[in-house]
Amino acid sequence: MNTRFTLGMSAAAVLAALLSACAATGPGSPSARPVLYPNATLTRVGEAQGRAQVDACMAQAETAGLTPDEKNNAVGRGAAQGAVTAGVMGAVGALISGGGIEGMVRSGAGGAAIGGAVGGAANSMNERASATFRTYVHRCLSDKGFEVIGWN
Repeated sequence: MNTRFTLGMSAAAVLAALLSACAATGPGSPSARPVLYPNATLTRVGEAQGRAQVDACMAQAETAGLTPDEKNNAVGRGAAQGAVTAGVMGAVGALISGGGIEGMVRSGAGGAAIGGAVGGAANSMNERASATFRTYVHRCLSDKGFEVIGWN
C-alpha cells in the first residue's frame, strides 16, 4: 500500500466518524420528544409531572416492542451503494489513465473504502421517526389528559 492510499483511507475513516457524530436531530428525528399543549391537565400537574408522563408513555411504547426510529437498514444500504459506485469509478479511472491492473485494483479498493464510509455516514443522518411509535405515545398521553401539539 502506498502512502497516498493509506492517507485517503484514514481521511475517509475520520470523515465517517465526524458525520456519524452529527446524527439527525429535530422534530423529524427519532430523538424528538412530544411537546405538550398547556391545557388544564398540564397546568394542574405542572411541567415536571408532564415530562415524567411523556417519559412513561415513551417507555411504555418501547415495552410494547416499538422503537422511536424506523428500522430500515438505510446505513448498510448506503454503505454498500457508496462502496460499489466509488469502487467501480476508481477502478475505471485508473484503467483509463493507464494505471494498469495494480493501479486499477488499488484505486478500486480505495474508492470502495471511501465510498462505503461516506455512503454509510450520509445515510446515518437520514433516520426516520416511527409513525407507529409516535401514534402510540400520542394516544397514551391523550388517555392521561395531555395534548401533544408536535415533536421537538
